[in-house]
Amino acid sequence: MGQTKKTQIVVVGGGAGGLELVSRLGKKLGRKKFDVVLVDKNPTHIWKPLLHEVAAGSLDANLDEVGYRAHAHRNGFRFFLGTMQSINRDDREIVLAPIEDEDGSIIMDEHRIRYDYLVLAVGSVSNSFGTRGVEQHCLMLDTRAEADRFRQKLLNHCLRVSRTMTSKPESDEHVRVAIVGGGATGVELAAELYNSAAELRHYGLEVFDESRLKVTLIEAGPRILPALPEKLAAAAEEELTSLGVRVISSEPVVEATSDGMLTQSGEHIPANIRVWAAGVKAPDYLQGIAGLETNRNNRLIVTRTLQSTLDPTIYAIGDCACVMMPGAKLPVPPRAQAAHQMADTVYDNIVRDIKGKSPREFRYTDHGSLVSLSRFSTVGSLMGNLVGGRMAVEGRLARMVYVSLYRMHLLAVHGWLKGACLIVVSAVNKVIRPRLKLH
Repeated sequence: MGQTKKTQIVVVGGGAGGLELVSRLGKKLGRKKFDVVLVDKNPTHIWKPLLHEVAAGSLDANLDEVGYRAHAHRNGFRFFLGTMQSINRDDREIVLAPIEDEDGSIIMDEHRIRYDYLVLAVGSVSNSFGTRGVEQHCLMLDTRAEADRFRQKLLNHCLRVSRTMTSKPESDEHVRVAIVGGGATGVELAAELYNSAAELRHYGLEVFDESRLKVTLIEAGPRILPALPEKLAAAAEEELTSLGVRVISSEPVVEATSDGMLTQSGEHIPANIRVWAAGVKAPDYLQGIAGLETNRNNRLIVTRTLQSTLDPTIYAIGDCACVMMPGAKLPVPPRAQAAHQMADTVYDNIVRDIKGKSPREFRYTDHGSLVSLSRFSTVGSLMGNLVGGRMAVEGRLARMVYVSLYRMHLLAVHGWLKGACLIVVSAVNKVIRPRLKLH
């Protein structure tokens, strides 16, 4: 008797939604009749909303990252390292690009993985909108590697200025950072930089402090944090200004250069480090992949059940999925909370399909937005379920809710027991570990 072929469920992308999905599927379906596979180009997972803290050095990603292989072993799925380059819908296969080492030698040739169900959860990348010089001269905080690169550049410039000040106390040297994009990423990074700069004096740079840091936040729209009520956005801007951030609004950037940013009005803003955080799009390789419908931002157009419009065996969740809710003018926004809710729906729909039941429609609940200004403040708006409407929150309450979002992610990925242990370990590390990662 030949061995029965297992039903293969392949999830591409181990971000917030993808990792939560494979963890639940692996635990639920087991390995006897099902083969749940996660494909990702990186060996570890870090929650993307934390990358600004990794970049500023206030979070050691080595302590918070999740190793896919070990996590797969514990949760009943398999992990495959690789980058998807195409989909063969006729044969129900995904094609992974060859894997090379640092010297360019081939570790593994092009590889194919079959699927019965395919879930695309590849997230998003920064959108340069074709602005001149951005790709060549700007850093983007899309991955752990990019955040590490930013942190190293920041530390190098801080060391340079510190040495200059030691030999020339009268020097007017500064570390200048220009951040394009007044959304959550740009605002949170700007605040976190001042937190890190204030700590550097305790780690060998005695003559360096936050007064030697000049951060400019540039927003093309009329105000920063457009997802928040105007009152809260104004409060955030006031907090940033008090820290020393120069906030510029209604000023598009037309070119990035090797030494700064050029705005539409003609102003050149000098900067040693230039960060582009002015919007996102799905990865370019998704555009029209396998003949599937995508929008101008490369997002895969899906039905209310989160299945692609042309192939019901292919689902999409998170930032790379474009789903319209009834009566809405815009698609569901690319947020971690949306990815979490989509993962729940796709989990249910795959299990329901296996049982021969019809799928359920995705219902998006906007729980509001929160923006952390490091240790200085947290502002946001929440859907106040207890008070019956939208609730503006600031200060300690907002900070508590902001922290709880990451804790909920840990519980969703690891389960209650291990998730609770990791939360305790994180609290202990804040006491015993250095406040900054300096290597």
